[in-house]
Amino acid sequence: MGDPRIIDISLDEHTILWRNADIEQERKIAVYDLLEENHFALQRSQADGYAGPYKVKLRVQEGRLAIDVMREDDSRLETHILGLARFRRAIRDYFAICDSYFQAIRQATPQQIETIDMARRGIHNDAAELLKERLEGKIEVDFPTARRLFTLICVLHIKG
Repeated sequence: MGDPRIIDISLDEHTILWRNADIEQERKIAVYDLLEENHFALQRSQADGYAGPYKVKLRVQEGRLAIDVMREDDSRLETHILGLARFRRAIRDYFAICDSYFQAIRQATPQQIETIDMARRGIHNDAAELLKERLEGKIEVDFPTARRLFTLICVLHIKG
Protein backbone atom coordinates (compact mmCIF):
# COMPACT_ATOMS: atom_id res chain seq x y z
CA MET A 1 0.00 0.00 0.00
CA GLY A 2 1.45 3.34 -1.00
CA ASP A 3 0.88 6.97 -0.25
CA PRO A 4 0.15 8.52 -3.67
CA ARG A 5 1.02 12.12 -2.96
CA ILE A 6 3.78 14.67 -3.34
CA ILE A 7 5.65 15.43 -0.10
CA ASP A 8 8.21 17.81 -1.64
CA ILE A 9 8.26 19.80 -4.85
CA SER A 10 10.96 21.99 -6.30
CA LEU A 11 11.58 23.99 -9.43
CA ASP A 12 14.87 24.03 -11.27
CA GLU A 13 16.13 27.47 -10.24
CA HIS A 14 18.41 27.57 -13.31
CA THR A 15 15.32 27.52 -15.51
CA ILE A 16 13.67 30.50 -13.81
CA LEU A 17 15.16 33.65 -15.29
CA TRP A 18 13.14 36.29 -13.47
CA ARG A 19 10.11 36.71 -11.26
CA ASN A 20 8.47 39.57 -9.45
CA ALA A 21 6.89 39.65 -5.99
CA ASP A 22 3.41 38.80 -7.33
CA ILE A 23 4.65 35.72 -9.18
CA GLU A 24 6.76 34.66 -6.21
CA GLN A 25 3.65 34.86 -4.02
CA GLU A 26 1.69 32.74 -6.53
CA ARG A 27 4.50 30.17 -6.47
CA LYS A 28 4.55 30.03 -2.68
CA ILE A 29 0.80 29.61 -2.48
CA ALA A 30 0.80 26.88 -5.15
CA VAL A 31 3.56 24.96 -3.36
CA TYR A 32 1.92 25.32 0.05
CA ASP A 33 -1.52 24.26 -1.22
CA LEU A 34 -0.05 21.40 -3.24
CA LEU A 35 1.83 19.98 -0.28
CA GLU A 36 -1.21 20.36 1.99
CA GLU A 37 -3.42 18.27 -0.27
CA ASN A 38 -2.68 16.48 -3.51
CA HIS A 39 -3.10 13.25 -5.38
CA PHE A 40 -0.13 12.10 -7.45
CA ALA A 41 0.25 8.46 -8.48
CA LEU A 42 2.67 6.97 -10.97
CA GLN A 43 0.79 4.72 -13.37
CA ARG A 44 3.66 2.33 -13.98
CA SER A 45 4.22 -0.10 -11.13
CA GLN A 46 7.63 -0.14 -9.51
CA ALA A 47 9.42 -3.50 -9.22
CA ASP A 48 9.48 -3.24 -5.43
CA GLY A 49 5.87 -2.04 -5.22
CA TYR A 50 6.76 1.51 -4.14
CA ALA A 51 3.72 3.76 -4.63
CA GLY A 52 4.57 6.96 -2.81
CA PRO A 53 5.05 9.36 -1.26
CA TYR A 54 7.01 11.25 -3.90
CA LYS A 55 9.40 14.13 -4.28
CA VAL A 56 9.02 16.00 -7.55
CA LYS A 57 11.25 18.41 -9.43
CA LEU A 58 9.97 20.42 -12.37
CA ARG A 59 12.38 21.72 -14.98
CA VAL A 60 12.57 22.69 -18.62
CA GLN A 61 14.91 20.58 -20.70
CA GLU A 62 15.46 21.41 -24.37
CA GLY A 63 12.14 23.25 -24.52
CA ARG A 64 10.19 20.44 -22.88
CA LEU A 65 8.81 20.00 -19.40
CA ALA A 66 10.71 17.41 -17.38
CA ILE A 67 9.03 15.98 -14.30
CA ASP A 68 11.56 14.15 -12.14
CA VAL A 69 9.88 11.82 -9.64
CA MET A 70 11.86 10.52 -6.68
CA ARG A 71 11.22 8.34 -3.67
CA GLU A 72 11.06 9.75 -0.18
CA ASP A 73 14.80 8.93 0.16
CA ASP A 74 15.60 10.99 -3.00
CA SER A 75 16.35 7.98 -5.21
CA ARG A 76 15.03 8.59 -8.71
CA LEU A 77 12.03 6.61 -9.92
CA GLU A 78 11.07 8.14 -13.26
CA THR A 79 11.40 11.22 -15.41
CA HIS A 80 8.50 12.19 -17.63
CA ILE A 81 9.08 14.55 -20.53
CA LEU A 82 6.13 16.48 -21.95
CA GLY A 83 6.18 18.63 -25.04
CA LEU A 84 5.16 22.17 -24.19
CA ALA A 85 3.74 23.20 -27.56
CA ARG A 86 0.16 22.52 -26.48
CA PHE A 87 0.71 24.56 -23.30
CA ARG A 88 2.26 27.65 -24.90
CA ARG A 89 -1.01 29.47 -25.57
CA ALA A 90 -2.39 28.64 -22.11
CA ILE A 91 0.84 29.89 -20.50
CA ARG A 92 0.83 33.08 -22.57
CA ASP A 93 -2.88 33.73 -21.86
CA TYR A 94 -2.40 32.98 -18.17
CA PHE A 95 0.48 35.48 -17.91
CA ALA A 96 -1.56 38.15 -19.69
CA ILE A 97 -4.61 37.70 -17.47
CA CYS A 98 -2.45 37.55 -14.32
CA ASP A 99 -0.82 40.86 -15.28
CA SER A 100 -4.29 42.37 -15.69
CA TYR A 101 -5.38 40.88 -12.38
CA PHE A 102 -2.36 42.16 -10.44
CA GLN A 103 -2.89 45.65 -11.89
CA ALA A 104 -6.61 45.51 -11.16
CA ILE A 105 -6.21 44.60 -7.49
CA ARG A 106 -4.25 47.82 -7.06
CA GLN A 107 -6.68 50.18 -8.76
CA ALA A 108 -9.90 48.60 -10.09
CA THR A 109 -13.35 48.23 -8.60
CA PRO A 110 -14.28 44.96 -6.87
CA GLN A 111 -16.57 44.06 -9.80
CA GLN A 112 -13.77 44.59 -12.34
CA ILE A 113 -11.42 42.48 -10.22
CA GLU A 114 -14.02 39.71 -9.99
CA THR A 115 -14.51 39.71 -13.77
CA ILE A 116 -10.78 39.42 -14.42
CA ASP A 117 -10.44 36.75 -11.72
CA MET A 118 -13.21 34.68 -13.33
CA ALA A 119 -11.36 34.81 -16.65
CA ARG A 120 -8.11 33.90 -14.90
CA ARG A 121 -9.75 30.88 -13.22
CA GLY A 122 -11.20 29.78 -16.57
CA ILE A 123 -7.81 29.79 -18.28
CA HIS A 124 -6.25 28.05 -15.28
CA ASN A 125 -8.96 25.37 -15.25
CA ASP A 126 -8.60 24.69 -18.99
CA ALA A 127 -4.83 24.38 -18.61
CA ALA A 128 -5.25 22.00 -15.66
CA GLU A 129 -7.51 19.77 -17.77
CA LEU A 130 -4.92 19.82 -20.55
CA LEU A 131 -2.19 18.84 -18.08
CA LYS A 132 -4.28 15.96 -16.73
CA GLU A 133 -4.83 14.80 -20.31
CA ARG A 134 -1.10 15.00 -21.15
CA LEU A 135 -0.20 13.05 -18.00
CA GLU A 136 -2.73 10.30 -18.71
CA GLY A 137 -1.13 6.87 -18.59
CA LYS A 138 1.97 8.30 -16.90
CA ILE A 139 0.88 10.09 -13.72
CA GLU A 140 -2.58 10.27 -12.23
CA VAL A 141 -3.36 13.63 -10.64
CA ASP A 142 -6.59 15.12 -9.38
CA PHE A 143 -7.88 18.45 -10.66
CA PRO A 144 -6.60 20.65 -7.77
CA THR A 145 -3.15 19.07 -8.09
CA ALA A 146 -3.14 19.72 -11.85
CA ARG A 147 -4.08 23.39 -11.25
CA ARG A 148 -1.22 23.89 -8.82
CA LEU A 149 1.25 22.09 -11.05
CA PHE A 150 0.22 24.34 -13.95
CA THR A 151 0.94 27.41 -11.82
CA LEU A 152 4.42 26.06 -11.15
CA ILE A 153 4.94 25.23 -14.83
CA CYS A 154 4.13 28.86 -15.60
CA VAL A 155 6.75 30.05 -13.12
CA LEU A 156 9.33 28.06 -15.09
CA HIS A 157 8.44 30.06 -18.21
CA ILE A 158 8.86 33.61 -16.95
CA LYS A 159 11.31 35.39 -19.21
CA GLY A 160 11.31 38.81 -17.55
